[in-house]
This record gives sequence, C-alpha cells and structure tokens, in this order.
Amino acid sequence: MEAPLRSNGSNTRSVLPTQSRIATRSKVAGRVDRVLNTALAGERSAVLNVTVAEMLSEPEAVAAAIAAAVGRPGSGVMSHWMVHELFRRSALYDDLLDSLASPNPVTRAAAARVCGAARLTESVLWIGDLLEDPDPRVRDAAVRALAQMGGRRAVDKLMAAAGRVPVYRLAIALSRAASDVDIEALMRQPASEDAAVATVLACGLRRDVLRVSPLLGITHDRRWPKKVRIAACKALATIGDRSAADGLHRLAMSDPDPGVKSAADRAYKRLLKRAVGR
Repeated sequence: MEAPLRSNGSNTRSVLPTQSRIATRSKVAGRVDRVLNTALAGERSAVLNVTVAEMLSEPEAVAAAIAAAVGRPGSGVMSHWMVHELFRRSALYDDLLDSLASPNPVTRAAAARVCGAARLTESVLWIGDLLEDPDPRVRDAAVRALAQMGGRRAVDKLMAAAGRVPVYRLAIALSRAASDVDIEALMRQPASEDAAVATVLACGLRRDVLRVSPLLGITHDRRWPKKVRIAACKALATIGDRSAADGLHRLAMSDPDPGVKSAADRAYKRLLKRAVGR
C-alpha cells in the first residue's frame, strides 16, 4: 500500500531514497533512470529504448524513477522541458497520452501515474477527465497525478471534483498541487463547502504559518458553515503556531456551537502540548 501524499514542503527529500530502491528492483525502471539522468546531464541525443507497454507494465517503479529524476534538488523548468523532449524524441509522448483513453482501466491508471511523475502538462485535461472514471483505481491514480503535476489547471481540475473525491484526499492533493496564490484565491471564493473544507485542511498540511490569521477568522466567523470552521480549527492545530492559541481558547469558551467548541478546545490543547514539549 502506498504512503499518503504529502505536502510540497517535505515531500521531495523524504521520498527519493525509497524511489531509488524501487527503481533498482525493476530492469525497465533502471533503464529509464539511467537515460533520464543522462538527458538531464545535458546529453541531447539520449533516447529511451523502452516501449510504452513496458513502462506501463511496471508503473510504480517507472513513476518512482521518473519522479526521483524530475524532483531532485535544483531541478526546474528546464529539467522538465528536457524530460518532455526526451519522451518526444523516444516516440513515447503521444502513446502515453493515448494510453489515458485505453479501454483497460489498469492501463489508464498506469498511464496517469507515469504522466503525473513526468509532469506531462498536456495530459492534465485527460487526467482531469479520469477523476470521473468508473474504476476507483483510475480515479485514485488521477488524483495523485494532478497533485504531482501541480499548476493552476491541475488545481482547477481537482477542485472541480470536490464532492466526488473524498475531502481528505482532495486536501492532500491540493496541499501539493497548489501555489500560495492558488490557496489565497480558493480561500476567498471557494466553489462549495467541500472545496472550502479541503482548502483550509490543505493549509494545515502545508504548515502554512501565513494562513494562521485568516484561518482564525474563519473559525470565529459564524457565516462560514460548521464543517469549514471545524476544519479550520484542525488546520490551526496541524500548523502548530502558538499565536493561534488565544483565539482558539476564546472560541472554545464562548462559541454556541458544541461541535466548533469541541474542535477549538482540541486544537488549543494540542498547541499547549506542543509548547510544553519544546
């Protein structure tokens, strides 16, 4: 079973060793890893001598190898462009995109994993459609792929699926895919209650200290739905910034809604426990 997705702040460094171990157990992933690193080192004639069918037969290992290469420290837009060019030069790009529409759900899920790891931005629209796929494996792969790719289009696709994707899964994906600008816009104008809950929980997963003040505002503002206010309490507890303690304590003592009071009290006690433990 895969580890849950994590936020942008800590994900890259922590998963690279695991990805390397996965890659070494797969001959296909090993070949992909070697050629990717050759291409990223500046070898413009490098070609991946594998087929899309071979890559999709071992999607976890191949995706891990690609993600390790693309996500290594110092990689940027140029590295992503070089990976895209490698896939095009190797006649893999179009076949990978076509595989997203395969009648076989295993192939669709595998293609989503590989496209997400390679951050093939042209695949966002097709992967977004897979969020409504009848097969849960495909839907899960699509959520993970959009989280890996990030960017406004991926965020829009994820948020359009609010209500169909479990809120906790949406929050985890959003914490990885969204930029600070995206989060700010989503907090100002959430499309739905589920979207608002996912957004505030994503702030917590990102350990976003800059969002403490607006999150406190949400907890105290009774115009927000109860679920959103409770989610904001949880996010503040996850962020763990001591500056939220007084506001949470007041909320726990005075709010008329017992559910919000309880959430605020739990969040306040978590903050106190952390402060004592330091």
